[in-house]
Amino acid sequence: MGEAISLGENELLEVTEMGVATTLQDYLESRDIAYEVVEHPHADSAMRAAEAAHVPGDQVAKPVLLGDDDSYLLAVIPATHRLELDRVNQMMARSLEMLPEDEIEATFSDCERGAIPAIGEPYGIDVVVDPALIQQPEVYFESGDHEHLIHVHGDVFRGLMEDVPRVHLSHHL
Repeated sequence: MGEAISLGENELLEVTEMGVATTLQDYLESRDIAYEVVEHPHADSAMRAAEAAHVPGDQVAKPVLLGDDDSYLLAVIPATHRLELDRVNQMMARSLEMLPEDEIEATFSDCERGAIPAIGEPYGIDVVVDPALIQQPEVYFESGDHEHLIHVHGDVFRGLMEDVPRVHLSHHL
């Protein structure tokens, strides 16, 4: 089912045949979540992935992993938006900071650097989502690599984010 991809000396990344991180795929399939894998040319950001996959950037979920002394928080915003960290901290009554790449890699160990999914639950991470994304009719998010997006209908995404706080935490670029 999965294959191991060498990332360097003694490092392996396990992905499925379609480029979906194993943790994410297991989570979606165990909950009978209907999704489609969209292949696209290599892209190193959520906005570039939207362009490469020919989908609206407003419909691509961009996750930003934040942390403080207590725990992590995954802030999920549209790819066309910029996170307002001060607003997140004010709304969540926390002192969150953006995390360094090595800490993100350790948390999302089955994902390529910079290609983490917008779903925190399978990784044990709390999530907050911007309402601008919740309103979309279709939503796309990273699958765990830079060549595939997960596509779900808006209702499915809203179901995945049902118990997640909805906070205006970004602004359109």
